[in-house]
Amino acid sequence: MGNSILFITDPFDSLKQEKDTSIFIMKEALRRDFEVFQCEMSDLTLKQRLSSQCTQIINNNDSLETAKKNEIDLTSFSFCFMRKDPPVDQDYMNCLHLLNVASQDGANIINNPNAIKIFNEKIFAMEFIDLMPPTIISADSTKIEEFLRIHEEIVIKPLNGMGGDNIHKVSTNDPKSLGKVIDLTEDSKTQIIGQKFLPKINEGDFRVLVINGEPFEYCLARIPKDGSFLGNLAQGGKGVAKKITSNQKEIGEKVGARLKSENILFAGIDIIDDKLTEINITSPTCAVEIFDQTGENPITKIFDSL
Repeated sequence: MGNSILFITDPFDSLKQEKDTSIFIMKEALRRDFEVFQCEMSDLTLKQRLSSQCTQIINNNDSLETAKKNEIDLTSFSFCFMRKDPPVDQDYMNCLHLLNVASQDGANIINNPNAIKIFNEKIFAMEFIDLMPPTIISADSTKIEEFLRIHEEIVIKPLNGMGGDNIHKVSTNDPKSLGKVIDLTEDSKTQIIGQKFLPKINEGDFRVLVINGEPFEYCLARIPKDGSFLGNLAQGGKGVAKKITSNQKEIGEKVGARLKSENILFAGIDIIDDKLTEINITSPTCAVEIFDQTGENPITKIFDSL
């Protein structure tokens, strides 16, 4: 095959054409004269080599459409983008194992499947504990309650979630707080993450894109809607593109050096009140919103780095 890229994503019809970052990357690939193909994790088959029953993607008046299906060896593609959204469940892990085999056979997988397999997005950030707000990861509801008493107001969330799902703010003034902790830990059986609540979330949960180890010059401040503490766009947050600050740049560079060492080309880090909260390496988003508001395209940096 000539220049070609495979995207492993959620079902193609579920991707929102107007704002999905995977769609945005596909359009840039087509603009650069790559052939573009898409598949789901279940379309992968390993015999002697890993292949995909994939669908060719074409651009019809700036709307992407599916065309013919092909069974193609992953080593035949110039690049393969793993862009499946979390949760990183057993099916996801099995897919990463398969992609790692393909990588050893010479396939160029973005991001490095072994890195995605090793690094949980919320636990990974703990490598930079000095850049984070006070944080605890535990299944022990008693220890989380002690953490709450110290900080008075905290946010608790599952380790494998995304998009703001199942995130709760609990406080010492709320009699239901312990019940929320017990429920989320499944009665002290499941580890969760708790972080000191940062009131400056009302100024934005800043998504900084890190490409080939370097923070992009613009970020997206995701500002919670009235009455909410969640900035996630999927939870009704408003995205406002801004130039990154010197502190955000410094955090991005520190994290970026580590990402680059693990062959993680494209990541998104989340910063609230100049504190790192998460490192997203599965399927970072917000590129479309940044481009729409600034005219600066983060995705060109990805292709320039290939």
